[in-house]
Amino acid sequence: MDAPFATRIRDCKRRLEDVDAALLICFPSPNLTYLTGFEETPSERHLLLFVPRTGDPVFVAPAMYDQQLASLPLDCRFWNDGDDPVELVDDVLEEILDQPRGERQTTARDSADRSTADDTTLLVDDRLWATFSQDLRACVPNATFGLASTVLEEVRIRKDARELDALRRAGAVADRVSLEVRSRGEDLIGMSERELAGEIERLLASAGGGEPAFSTIVASGPNGARPHHHSSDRPIEVGDPIVLDFGAFVAADLEGGTGRYPGDQTRTMVVGEPPAKYRQVHETVLHAQQAAIDAVEPGVTAGSIDRAARSVIEDAGYGDAFVHRTGHGVGLEVHEPPYIVDGNDRELEPGMVFSVEPGIYLEGEFGVRIEDLVVVTDDGAERLNDSPRGWATGSVGEQ
Repeated sequence: MDAPFATRIRDCKRRLEDVDAALLICFPSPNLTYLTGFEETPSERHLLLFVPRTGDPVFVAPAMYDQQLASLPLDCRFWNDGDDPVELVDDVLEEILDQPRGERQTTARDSADRSTADDTTLLVDDRLWATFSQDLRACVPNATFGLASTVLEEVRIRKDARELDALRRAGAVADRVSLEVRSRGEDLIGMSERELAGEIERLLASAGGGEPAFSTIVASGPNGARPHHHSSDRPIEVGDPIVLDFGAFVAADLEGGTGRYPGDQTRTMVVGEPPAKYRQVHETVLHAQQAAIDAVEPGVTAGSIDRAARSVIEDAGYGDAFVHRTGHGVGLEVHEPPYIVDGNDRELEPGMVFSVEPGIYLEGEFGVRIEDLVVVTDDGAERLNDSPRGWATGSVGEQ
């Protein structure tokens, strides 16, 4: 298997040994894409990757995928529509676990000595559909089932050079769009939130991005007080604070497979003169974000980054208006570990990537959020976004 996927499979197998699990099972999900470079959406058909602690991985898939999987250097076992795919799954489990079906079907209750019952541990994809989980349990009723994140969180949480390159390019795409939107100034007045969201997504594509990484948020005026507002038909007015949260996927440069990595940036802008207390609120959020980024270095906890941002906002008297965590990890998924939230004692390590996005939300008035992605370096943090963070729009924007 071509790098980096062979390396990822090896890392996964080492982690299986560390946690004393026999097997990891993925289905269409970011975990499957991470390990193989193959991307697909889930369906009712059995498409499962089996990664054993010892031995080679096995891919069980519908026969219609034979051409798509032909380039993968994996042992692919195909089943046809009309076949019972569970029979093939059962055969693969018998081979990997070296347990004939009869032995696997002997339950602990039937055993005279519970110590003779099977104690095999299988880790299944965290998002595995219940129907496939039930099929696996029927095949190995005595096994202990756990979650694939037990292994893969530790493997995926530190980004390699290819992943970081993709995330930097995604950040640059978001920066270009942020600059363009800011430059339009008064042209934004009268546009609906939904119209501006559509324009941002068009600009993301023109700047080199793929599909939007998430539903673009345009929240103007009082709508900005809702952190995950859905863009509406409300027209943007002079003096409205406008929360703009957007990003697009870009493809990583991976041999023999694919992987898409997202941008995620938030800026809060105003056309014209903002509400009376807006300047102070915006400055507070900007200082909170900087305090959090300044606190990033290897060995500190994720929770301490949240506290660094939150303390600035609390000291300014807006603690109750900061209603979400300071950030979330970013990789193949827009939200993944590490989560930058109070109480998370996970220590930061070089290669971890996450958002830093404090906010203040004043119900019935406006909201302010400023977000950049950062990567933990050997001695601090590297921002993956570099567009202006001030609120002014037009040809001269605040930095």
